[in-house]
Amino acid sequence: MESQANITDIVNNFPGLPPFPDDVSTAPLLRLSLGKLLAEDIHEFERLFQASVEIGFFYLDLEGSQHGTSLLRDADELFKVGERLFQLSLEEKKKYDFSAQNSYFGYKGQGAAVVDQQGNLDRNEFYNISKDDIMGVSEPLPAPEVLHQSRKQTESFMKGSHAIVELILKILNDKLSLPEGTLSNLHRLKAVSGDQVRFIKAPPQPADDRRTALGQHTDFGSVTVLFNRLGGLQVLPPGAEAEWVYVRPLPGHAIINLGDAMVKFTNGLFRSNIHRVAAPPGIQGDSTRYSLVYFARPEDNVMLRRLEGSDLIPPIEEDQVEEAINSKDWIIRRALGRRVDLVKNVDYDKSAGTEQMSRRIKV
Repeated sequence: MESQANITDIVNNFPGLPPFPDDVSTAPLLRLSLGKLLAEDIHEFERLFQASVEIGFFYLDLEGSQHGTSLLRDADELFKVGERLFQLSLEEKKKYDFSAQNSYFGYKGQGAAVVDQQGNLDRNEFYNISKDDIMGVSEPLPAPEVLHQSRKQTESFMKGSHAIVELILKILNDKLSLPEGTLSNLHRLKAVSGDQVRFIKAPPQPADDRRTALGQHTDFGSVTVLFNRLGGLQVLPPGAEAEWVYVRPLPGHAIINLGDAMVKFTNGLFRSNIHRVAAPPGIQGDSTRYSLVYFARPEDNVMLRRLEGSDLIPPIEEDQVEEAINSKDWIIRRALGRRVDLVKNVDYDKSAGTEQMSRRIKV
């Protein structure tokens, strides 16, 4: 993996925002190039596979390619949309609260979910936009006018992000020597799935009470494409003695991570690493933190189980039992399992992802 010093040398901070402090421990994630992946650079393919096995997180440099530049432009525009969205009154936003719709598309206000085993509540609000809605796969969902006005921009961002997901899946498919199209055919853009764009806002926390804003978790689906500008994202690297470390945001880059589905498809070969969101470090803690995410999940009816056809995927052990669950049911269980407004008695452990089920977590 690349050293922290190399990452620090890449950039100081985003214009107009306080700098990320240099005295904070950060995750030494590999920094991959979209341009090299598109050019079929064999060495870059190997580094992608390495990151997928070792930690399941990496930076993706989007600059230097037409695809990446276009996606960065869309992300910049949607950050502005997100700010306008969260400026709406709470009364207006609650009209689209997904707890009232028994769905995970729509609005979630602050304090609606448990973030730790002590019962503390989250400190962020977010809004989920369905890929199926934007792509015309399903009927349009009710939404605020600011989101209706930005549907074209959202569609462009979704298509650009999904194309990156498809590229990653194709490369990993080939590295595993799976039959051609195995992974991509489980993630078709125009098929019914839980794919979504998420706008997130986390306001500054009280100076004397800064803690976890979003609890430790693994992502529900296959591949996550994240854009953020302030620190706050933390990962817990592999190893019994590991400590939580920040992921430094880098201009011109997306942060990519794998989710639970990739763990299940490869019977643990690929990693869906635990992460959480804490208060931004240093003077960044006084600023409001916005994020923009594209979550790619397997199609609703896909069973989350070991894929056949690769000698690299570990076999099912004699005493191992694969849970029989499809993508839709897995996502609903994970997405809603810690919502205090939906679940009478939140079972923190049962709502955990693949990695939290299998190793002891430091709080």
